[in-house]
Amino acid sequence: MVNNDNNWKAMTDAAIIREIGAYVKHQRLQQNRTQELTASAAGLNRWTISQLENGEPVSLQSLIQILRALDLLHVFEAFRIEKKISPLQLAKMEHQQRERASKNLKTKNENDWLW
Repeated sequence: MVNNDNNWKAMTDAAIIREIGAYVKHQRLQQNRTQELTASAAGLNRWTISQLENGEPVSLQSLIQILRALDLLHVFEAFRIEKKISPLQLAKMEHQQRERASKNLKTKNENDWLW
């Protein structure tokens, strides 16, 4: 994650885990936070932070807790599913919108305006 030139498809799972660990370590150091402080904020022990930063696998839940403690949950934006409307559906919706007011409006009786 630190190196944007990686070919993620060609990397082994272990190499990807090492990249994630390097990213977490880089971000933690940029924030001038110790492993102990990060672990405490994440509700984990320091060993879990060390394990991840050394390229060892940790649970997904631990990774989420660590990223939350470092205010890095934005990395999961790539997982967001956006509902997109097809051009055909959009055209149908636009066609269904009213283009003008109805001509069948009830008008007040002329006597209603008299005093």
